[in-house]
Amino acid sequence: MRDFLIKICPIAIWCIVVGEIVIAALLFGLSARKHSKIARWAGILTLGLILDAAIIGLGSLLTPEALQTVSPVRFIAHGLLIPLLFPIMGYSLNFKKFLMFIVWSFTLALMALGVLQALKTPLVPETIANVTRMKAGEGTPEWADAISRVLSFGTVIPMMIVGVIVWIKEKTPHLFLAGFLMFAFSALGPATGNTDLIFFISMFGEILMVLFLYLYARAKAKRRA
Repeated sequence: MRDFLIKICPIAIWCIVVGEIVIAALLFGLSARKHSKIARWAGILTLGLILDAAIIGLGSLLTPEALQTVSPVRFIAHGLLIPLLFPIMGYSLNFKKFLMFIVWSFTLALMALGVLQALKTPLVPETIANVTRMKAGEGTPEWADAISRVLSFGTVIPMMIVGVIVWIKEKTPHLFLAGFLMFAFSALGPATGNTDLIFFISMFGEILMVLFLYLYARAKAKRRA
């Protein structure tokens, strides 16, 4: 499995970029047609995933100086946009204005912490599977590591829980699958002894997550119509 992943990594990253561009277009199209807030924020989240994957894909083509310059952008985008999963959950549960105010207040605070941890994380280059990228290096503050873990697992686990509630209420598993597949692919690297490839393996979870967010937003918009 490892040899196969290493072999396909560079081209697969660009296939994922193209797939996420298509999904982003579908999400923004649905948002425009049906005024779907879930589709709108999921579309913006997808733009961050596109940026992240594209910078990683370009890493081997950039000079070390250029890579050092652009790489912080993907860490900042990750910290800024991943928290949008919380408002998406709130809209999925049909929260009223007061509850959404609380959700958005929490989200904005987490966004600020996400950007701050990105700025305080020292980056070092790593080349694996013919891909050169910047990753968090030694000297990363413990609190920044903690925020990074919250952004990674503290978002998808609540989404799975909310997904189960939505599945029971609305008879659709799409939101649960969005969270579950993201969680599963994030855990797959360490579980198979390929922790160094988690940046690549988790991309499959990301594209499946936004695909199922689109399917959920579409189904919810149809029920509203």
